[in-house]
Amino acid sequence: MKTLCHSFSFTAGLLMALFLTAPVMAQSEPLTTLRAEREAAEARDQARLAELLEDRGALEAALEEARAAHAQAETRNTELQAEAEVLSQRQAELEARQQEQGDDLAAILASLQQHGGELRDSLADSWLVVQGAGLPSRFDDAEVLELAHLEEFADRLVALTADTARAVRFEAPVAAADGVIAPREVIRLGDFTAFTDGHLLRRGADDQALSVVERTPREVAASLAAFHAGESRSLTFDPTRGQVMAALAQRPSLVERFHQGGAVGYVVVGLGALGLLVALLQYAYLLKVTLAMRRQLRDLTTLREDNPLGRVLLRFRALRDDPVPEALEARLDEAVLAELPRLERGQPLVKLLAAVAPLLGLLGTVTGMIVTFQAITVFGTGDPQLMAGGISQALVTTVLGLITAVPLLFAHTALAGRSRHLAGLVEGQASAALAEQLEQRPHGPDVATGSARRDAALA
Repeated sequence: MKTLCHSFSFTAGLLMALFLTAPVMAQSEPLTTLRAEREAAEARDQARLAELLEDRGALEAALEEARAAHAQAETRNTELQAEAEVLSQRQAELEARQQEQGDDLAAILASLQQHGGELRDSLADSWLVVQGAGLPSRFDDAEVLELAHLEEFADRLVALTADTARAVRFEAPVAAADGVIAPREVIRLGDFTAFTDGHLLRRGADDQALSVVERTPREVAASLAAFHAGESRSLTFDPTRGQVMAALAQRPSLVERFHQGGAVGYVVVGLGALGLLVALLQYAYLLKVTLAMRRQLRDLTTLREDNPLGRVLLRFRALRDDPVPEALEARLDEAVLAELPRLERGQPLVKLLAAVAPLLGLLGTVTGMIVTFQAITVFGTGDPQLMAGGISQALVTTVLGLITAVPLLFAHTALAGRSRHLAGLVEGQASAALAEQLEQRPHGPDVATGSARRDAALA
């Protein structure tokens, strides 16, 4: 007890000496704070000393805790010394074995480590690691070559070689084109490819993450579905391990090519659709008129107003009693000319659109080249993809203009031919009716003059 009291007294004195020998602060406030802290520490030490002096049980407990901690530290020290001796013996054994193996086995171990790492790196993206044999270890932590290392490496190589000629069917989570992940039945063909019922698969960042390949061709999808269902023994796959399918995926569809034309392409296609619609409606009207005129030609005694020929002949019959042949001929020509606008309706618009479509395509070509040159000015010619948009627009608009103009030209030719045929038929029947009417009248100078004028008008 006296020793402990002397220790506390010595501690208090040492603290007091430290505080007294500390450098004097330049200002009064830090010196006051330091003095207050020192007095508070002395007060706490005195209180603790008085508490221990008054309570002998607390002092005994503190001593027991100190003895227990000391014993535990000695036990831990003994254990650590034993472990150090074991490690030293292990190190000595390894050094002895390494000396026994010599440089040849050390070279074999180095070669095994090198080729094992290279094999793992080369097969990291292989299909063999998906529901197949595992990759060999790297053996980076091995310091001494052991027989187990060689056996493991050989077994893994044999298993990987066997998996290259094996078809494996398993169930795994597959991400669809819309991003939904669901478990699906997958077939893996060696190291070549893997597919589901109608879709080729590709690997993601994770070794087990699978997703479908976009735009799998229909023929390939049908072949995969038939093989997956067991209905066919033939199979279509990509021997380049995805390069051909990636190229096919980048090939734009017809709709995407149409959108590459931009605003000019939309205008060209819209005008072409308008021209074709007008041409189809007018051609349908001409076919209807053709059928009605054929019925009228079979029965000229009963005239109908549902066709140009019937209307012209009805007008002629209403005026055939006119005593002046020139007036009768003029009225007949007027009736024929009144029917021509209906027969030739829509042809000027179709012809105009057929001529405008290539010009609009040329306009799109010019705008696309402007976009291309702007990209070259900003980014240079190092990346061709930056220029692909403008070049695509330039070429697609030209193609759209030509594709639009060609059908419109054919439609205009068909409309013009059909309308000329019907107009000639009406004029021929009208001339025949006029000639028959004039033949029934007495011949004279007026009749001859009227016939000459009618022939000149028809010419």
